[in-house]
Amino acid sequence: MNTETLSPEMLHKMDAYWRAANYISVGQIYLYENPLLKEPLKLSHIKPLVVGHWGTVPGQNFIYVHLNRVIKKYDLNMFYVAGPGHGGAALVGNVYLEGTWSEVYPNVTQDEAGMKELFKQFSFPGGISSHVAPTTPGSIHEGGELGYSLSHAFGAAFDNPDLIVACIIGDGEAETGPLATAWQSNKFLDPITDGAVLPILHLNGYKISNPTVLARIEHEELEQFLRGCGWTPYFVEGDEPKKMHQLMAATMEKVIEDIRQIQSNARDQNDTTRRRWPMIVLRSPKGWTGPKFVDGLQIEGTFRSHQVPLVVDPEHPDHVKLLESWMKSYKAEELFDQHGRLIPELAELAPKGERRMGANPHANGGILLHDLRMPDFHDHAVNVPSPGAVSGQDTLVLGKFLRDVAKLNQDKRNFRVFGPDETLSNLLGAVFEVTDRQWDAREVKNDEFLAPAGRVLDSMLSEHQCEGWLEGYLLTGRHGLFNSYEAFIRIVDSMFSQHAKWLKVTLELPWRRKISSLNYLLASHVWQQDHNGFTHQDPGFLDHVINKKADIVRVYLPPDANCLLSVFDHCLRSRDYVNVVVAGKHALPQWLTMDAAVVHCTEGIGIWQWASNDQGSEPDVVMACCGDTPTLEILAAVSILREHLPDLKIRVINVVDLMKLQSASEHPHGLSETDYDSLFTKDKHIIFGFHGYPWLVHRLTYRRTNHNLHVRGYKEEGTITTAFDMRVQNDLDRFHLVQDVVDRLPQIGAKGAYLKQMVQDKLIVHKHYIDKHGQDLPEVRNWKWKDLSSNEADLRSLHADSGDQAATHE
Repeated sequence: MNTETLSPEMLHKMDAYWRAANYISVGQIYLYENPLLKEPLKLSHIKPLVVGHWGTVPGQNFIYVHLNRVIKKYDLNMFYVAGPGHGGAALVGNVYLEGTWSEVYPNVTQDEAGMKELFKQFSFPGGISSHVAPTTPGSIHEGGELGYSLSHAFGAAFDNPDLIVACIIGDGEAETGPLATAWQSNKFLDPITDGAVLPILHLNGYKISNPTVLARIEHEELEQFLRGCGWTPYFVEGDEPKKMHQLMAATMEKVIEDIRQIQSNARDQNDTTRRRWPMIVLRSPKGWTGPKFVDGLQIEGTFRSHQVPLVVDPEHPDHVKLLESWMKSYKAEELFDQHGRLIPELAELAPKGERRMGANPHANGGILLHDLRMPDFHDHAVNVPSPGAVSGQDTLVLGKFLRDVAKLNQDKRNFRVFGPDETLSNLLGAVFEVTDRQWDAREVKNDEFLAPAGRVLDSMLSEHQCEGWLEGYLLTGRHGLFNSYEAFIRIVDSMFSQHAKWLKVTLELPWRRKISSLNYLLASHVWQQDHNGFTHQDPGFLDHVINKKADIVRVYLPPDANCLLSVFDHCLRSRDYVNVVVAGKHALPQWLTMDAAVVHCTEGIGIWQWASNDQGSEPDVVMACCGDTPTLEILAAVSILREHLPDLKIRVINVVDLMKLQSASEHPHGLSETDYDSLFTKDKHIIFGFHGYPWLVHRLTYRRTNHNLHVRGYKEEGTITTAFDMRVQNDLDRFHLVQDVVDRLPQIGAKGAYLKQMVQDKLIVHKHYIDKHGQDLPEVRNWKWKDLSSNEADLRSLHADSGDQAATHE
């Protein structure tokens, strides 16, 4: 490569721009007043609490100025993902220098007053965080929690053929599991239909107080590792600025030309050979250009420069001069005019308009978001002649609906299905009738549904990658869903949390446009993992999700396929939410017609009158259910109770929208106190069959008037057994539920005692039967709901006649 790529004039300007970015970055970390150092620096000019990360900042500033140059030279559509996002001062400073910050926040002007405001707000009460937060224009990735930058970058590049995502990866971040796996994402990038990702691995050698692995292994080992992951690494190494500028400039041009060549070969020559995409390894000192020594200790090039390299406070008054000397080393008087504006010859180095990385519309994806073309979900309705008359596999039905969504949006290329090799297992295989799995590695005989481009990304067995890809896809203005086994979605607990936090902040930023919701489909759930055993049984993601802001999270547990269709149509149309939908794939009774399902899902909760017999009177007991399996068992228990205790008044309530249980003062979907009491009564016993951990329902309802709530759900009992035995082990089966009712209602008397004995006997018979036959009792497997109204009337009439005869005899 030509190491004299930059003319002396351009070299001088780029170095000056870099110095300006470093100056602005240091000012943000430290200064409260005196932004241009027009007077001698005093302790009063410095923030009382100095917070920030310096170590990564100068390297990121160096990268940013060089990306600006190639954007202008090649007219690139590019934005910046900061993996070491804790170095927020770098991104904020560069977005300010290019003018975007002042356009988004007009109070932060391009002058001395604006610079003062920029400095003061950084990591300051009422200001902005020290990370690359949603408040930073041009950002889709905060980087506070490390590991996800490369996954986000690839998600952004999918279906954006003209886009290049520059992804800066810290060498500490590179040690995380998600990032270590994300190197393999290049096997899923189609050079024809997708954009490109340019990873820039920044080796500055240290984390908080430890060296980094990739910085300490031999050059040959590092290069072999990266090549083994399918990349062509180009190394930029050193600490002398002028040489580094020339080397970086030449390397930047080389990687852009490589990217263009790969794309040209694929798009113009139909060359589908998988190529090694280029990447850059930048090795530069941690805390580059900062204080070299403080109080006899080396700072630059060591872990000591990771955060605040120079403590400036009343206990260290002599450090004020050190800070002033450091800041003056950047020669701000050569960079800014007397009013604090970046001088024109340096301002010209930044791209213009939407070519500025801080103004790229892909980084504010709602600007580019278009509604999905949606099929009519009614077309996929299950015909339900009467409640429970037919059985169906809920996710199998949903798969055909998702197939039609994919088909209708193929030309727009704005919808994808993500999952860790579970799309077929979760019975969504109908999507493969219209699309393929995207796969750009080698294919062999007997592979199924693989193609260089496809709407499904499920060939990577990594929940982290699927989550990161989907988040990047959504944040850049597209739509999608993540289908997963329920137990293993817990792997991305923390990633979900970070996305929910991101959405929470964006709701407070008028300039951030709404994006499509993050939709989870959790199938192969806890009650359908009897064949896989204890390790696959965990409904705890629901507990985790509801901790987030009520404005963000929604949780749905549809009881059958028609409800699932209605719910998912709503979720795919929604914006700025995290929607969690739990649905089963095994054949279960179907309860509601499509028209009834739409009404029920719109309300989110309701009395199932056809299963209840308390019309015209107060119920003796409320039987509530949430989730497909609890609904089955509650209704089976109700059928036993109504058959044997026909005078018992039972109200059956089904919950689709879990957040309906919470108070309206806590969640926008929550029921008012009046509506809750109207449904559940103020004092009757509530037997509640719940899909997840029982205490979650108690948590959601703790403010309610009626505390006679008895929840049965998953209580960490499980093994490889039968489906019904899983419910028995957790006291969620119909027989335990009947016992619960009898125990709570002493007025039932002797009839209750006999009924309780009967169901206890059934449990013993059940245990013996499954141990011998390996399957559930026929009466369990073949059970169907029956309309008991006429039977109850006959029984009541019979009891009345018996009473009349007895009275006559007396």
